[in-house]
Amino acid sequence: MNKFTLIEELAERLDTTKLEVKKVVENLFDLITEELVKGETVRIVGFGEFEIRNRAERKGINPKTGVKIHIKATKTPSFRAGKSLKDAVKGRQ
Repeated sequence: MNKFTLIEELAERLDTTKLEVKKVVENLFDLITEELVKGETVRIVGFGEFEIRNRAERKGINPKTGVKIHIKATKTPSFRAGKSLKDAVKGRQ
């Protein structure tokens, strides 16, 4: 499912317009992004947790040339599934 199909499905389930749902979805994504940029964690009980993780600097190898390179430390967004989401997925196996 991509963003477009997500919006279509929600509009159908909520019996509203795609334009209204698109505003909500985009604002939700913007809000989560803004909180992560501020260094905050976004917890949605039962669904999961969005957070920023720090990756330490490390050494790597350029796969094309084989030359050793230095990879700088960076921050990366992370999602950890909540119990309800995990349980729902496990039940589908």
